[in-house]
Amino acid sequence: MRHFLTILSHEVRTLLFNPSTYVAAVLFLGVMGFIFAGILDAYSRAPQEAPPAAVFFQLFWIPVFFMVPLLTMKSLAEERRLGTLETLLTTPVTTTEVVLGKFGAAYLLYLAMWACTGGFHYVLHYYARDARFLDAGPLIGGYAFIALSGLLFIALGVLASALTRSQSVAGILCFTLLFVLIIGLRFLGDSALLQQETLASVRGTVESLQIFTHLEDFTRGVVDTRQVIFYLTGSTLALIFSILGVEAKLLHG
Repeated sequence: MRHFLTILSHEVRTLLFNPSTYVAAVLFLGVMGFIFAGILDAYSRAPQEAPPAAVFFQLFWIPVFFMVPLLTMKSLAEERRLGTLETLLTTPVTTTEVVLGKFGAAYLLYLAMWACTGGFHYVLHYYARDARFLDAGPLIGGYAFIALSGLLFIALGVLASALTRSQSVAGILCFTLLFVLIIGLRFLGDSALLQQETLASVRGTVESLQIFTHLEDFTRGVVDTRQVIFYLTGSTLALIFSILGVEAKLLHG
């Protein structure tokens, strides 16, 4: 892993010079700002039970669906399309270092974008001067969830990019994987099919994988080690499959 940091720094610079990065950043901050303004408007009309931070993070999936594909779709697909990936791997660099370097760069940028939203809460606290608007528990828990779940989301984006030469196909595939993981499992858990007694074990497994349930636990200050293991294991497996996918594509042209 000697060349990991070199690849990571190169990929960070590449992302910073990539127009799609700034498109993702503008869309992300615009959408999250609009959501935050809507939350404040609701609080100004009537008292709410949940703190603003908890409501804010409940809509995390909206920007994730477009931000993660934009950050990751070019990572490996474009390299393979241009033939630069094969050239890179002829140097003393391993496939693992390349994949992890691209994953790390996208993940750092993902965290940086979410960190910018902290300014929303600071401005609210500064002008409202009301401690109730800046509940540290949901805020810290929400950002901890964002950091942990982001590992899996970005890893899935890298996996999608490793399976094709087309950026657009990689973006669509990433969106599909995220949709199935976040929304699909929620609908599956609520489906009448799994309410049968014979499928109780399957229902329990699906319920334990509910992303929204994980978010609610984190914002309440409950950290379940099973959830942590789920995200760490899922991201690790996605990266392993990404490495294997790149090597398989190179072997078969």
